[in-house]
Amino acid sequence: MCITTQKSVVLIGMPCSGKTTIGALLAEELGLEFVDTDRRIEQRIGDTLQNVLEKRGYMALRNIEEQTLLKEDIKDKVIATGGSAVYSHAGMNHLKSDATVIFLDLPQQQLENRMSNFSTRGIARKPGQSFTSLFAERRELYLRYADIQVDCFGLTITQLLDKLVLLACPPQRSKS
Repeated sequence: MCITTQKSVVLIGMPCSGKTTIGALLAEELGLEFVDTDRRIEQRIGDTLQNVLEKRGYMALRNIEEQTLLKEDIKDKVIATGGSAVYSHAGMNHLKSDATVIFLDLPQQQLENRMSNFSTRGIARKPGQSFTSLFAERRELYLRYADIQVDCFGLTITQLLDKLVLLACPPQRSKS
């Protein structure tokens, strides 16, 4: 069995850390189903994350996210969570119950360079909260819930995928 003692993988990290992109590739590589919880939320509510934020506020989005996480069957899947999933203790405990949680860690500056739409991306954050403040607040939570922290700085998608596959299925050691 791969991924330490679990077959499922949950990816956590900031927006633009590559969870969806690498998650889909990892799922294909491991022969597992891929789930993006942000897309699950949008399917469930029939609206975009940004519209929920504008109409109902960030706490409403976090509550919807928690309910979506709790309803997700996580067996035999690679799951890319929304960046705010870590605000839900119950949701994260559910995910950790049958999956290995991997934090895709990137420096703040690299994330900011990747993100051109901070104010319209559908990021659950306090009104007026800066990216710097959000990064500091969430990073602590990512570290708390992660089983494995992967430093993604300077890695190409292929290099990151190779690294995650090795974590998921370490090479068998020869017995001498």
